[in-house]
Amino acid sequence: MDPVIVVGAGPVGLTLALALARQDVPAVVLDEGPGKDDARPARTVVLREDTAALVERLTGIALGDHGVRWTGWRTVRRKQVISEITFGEGERGPLHIAQHVLTAALRAAIADEPLVQVAADSRLDSIEQERSGVAAHTRGPQGVWWRGSYLVGCDGPRSTVRKLQDIRFPGRTAVERHAVAALRVDLPWEGRALLHRMPPWRSSGPSAGEVAARPLPDGVWRLDWLLPPGKELVTPETLVARIRETLSGWTGDSTPAYDLLDTGVHTVHHRVARRWRAGRVFLAGDAAHLLGALGTQGLDEGLQDAGNLAWKLAPAWHHGHHEALLDSYQTERRAVIAARLRAADQVLPVLRGGGGLRHIVPGTARGHDVLLTDGHLGRGPVGAQGTYADSPLAPSQLEGEIAVETAPGAPVTDVRVTAEDGSFVQLRDRLGRGALLVVLIAPGTGVWDRKHWMSAGVMPRLAAAVTALPHPAELLVAEEYPGAPAHSVLLVRPDGHLVTALSGVRPAALYAAAEATLGGTAQEREKAAQEEAVKERTREKTEEKEEAEAGSGAR
Repeated sequence: MDPVIVVGAGPVGLTLALALARQDVPAVVLDEGPGKDDARPARTVVLREDTAALVERLTGIALGDHGVRWTGWRTVRRKQVISEITFGEGERGPLHIAQHVLTAALRAAIADEPLVQVAADSRLDSIEQERSGVAAHTRGPQGVWWRGSYLVGCDGPRSTVRKLQDIRFPGRTAVERHAVAALRVDLPWEGRALLHRMPPWRSSGPSAGEVAARPLPDGVWRLDWLLPPGKELVTPETLVARIRETLSGWTGDSTPAYDLLDTGVHTVHHRVARRWRAGRVFLAGDAAHLLGALGTQGLDEGLQDAGNLAWKLAPAWHHGHHEALLDSYQTERRAVIAARLRAADQVLPVLRGGGGLRHIVPGTARGHDVLLTDGHLGRGPVGAQGTYADSPLAPSQLEGEIAVETAPGAPVTDVRVTAEDGSFVQLRDRLGRGALLVVLIAPGTGVWDRKHWMSAGVMPRLAAAVTALPHPAELLVAEEYPGAPAHSVLLVRPDGHLVTALSGVRPAALYAAAEATLGGTAQEREKAAQEEAVKERTREKTEEKEEAEAGSGAR
């Protein structure tokens, strides 16, 4: 079986390649660059906890050692502190890390992964699909054809893959613009991020804007100034003036000493591709969607794309086409992005002074500050991680299904579990291996050696049910799970989203839920594969006819 071709060696493409390799799927990464990335301290990313955990599992690197997990967040309007949040033991703050540092960690992990090949200086210029695979041609002195089972375009906003597949990319241009600077300076909120709206040292009106300060390691801060609508030119002189007035405004004194490391202008676009799949070709990351207004993070969503797609490509690569499973990638991820963009489009006119949608977002300016905070912290309709409640993979009408605090389709809570070897691990540590997770809630088992309870109570029957599932699964035991009664059983997808919770051991319901998670029964999958084969042959005949007619017309 040919490897999966990943076009683009940014964080999304590298993450996808690693996620595939962890499930024994080989990948070739086509990198149009030289195989290394320039250091840009002002180009950073904020990762939600689940997303940071995904990268840490794949790289084996504690990202907190290379970035900063915020200890708190402060929202200020004019001179008044509107809200102040402190992250304690129960809630870890978002991780802020330079993008080139994140990419370097992924490249280092790939260097030790024999199933991943990175081809530097390989710029894609054509794609050919067949029933059994896909071929990609790259430019160069000696043009190379790469043969793959599937191809995933992770090649950014101007995606060549998307253009070659003639996929539309509608949306809005220049939704927001920010002047950005990374500087080493001593600010009075060590480890805490800040959003300052309408700072008093700025004039009133649309140019009053807002400024955000996000800490990085070694005393470095990234500062973002919201620019007024239009095409205001940001010159080095005006940027330095903004830096000096902001720092002096925060310290209440003359401008403190600082070391300017990097600058830029960040323009936010909101777009989403019409299709994320075209046969054996997929889109992910910025090639599929652009977002970023109100503090949201497009790269975080791109990494979630990689995690979602990897576990669905793996069964298809190992066992043949799973059409419903592969189709669900677009259905699930596009719905999440579209909902986030709709939420942002609804609140932007109010938060940015338009005032035209107060009936949709009622409340005072304090309420609007909360919406902005949610976007920056990954909460609420604008910022929270997406759920797949309406997924085509969701099972229906299961006997014995119960409700727990995690809704079906939502990410599971990271509780401590006992693994099959008797070790205590976090549930999140068992994700990303391609296996379904079956979690029994059994209070009291933590004090007993595994050999004493594996053969007791419901365990033998549950173990037999897990072994009989239509997909590899791992049996785990947890002392407790939020909202789950004793002896309930949770089925968790390889990407950490809850499939269902059952009251007790119910082999038939568990099997039906696992089948649904894979896209239906074996017969349904076979039927879908046959239908897709018919469609593919029809497409080939149509293309052959069109080529013949075009040739005849040319003569």
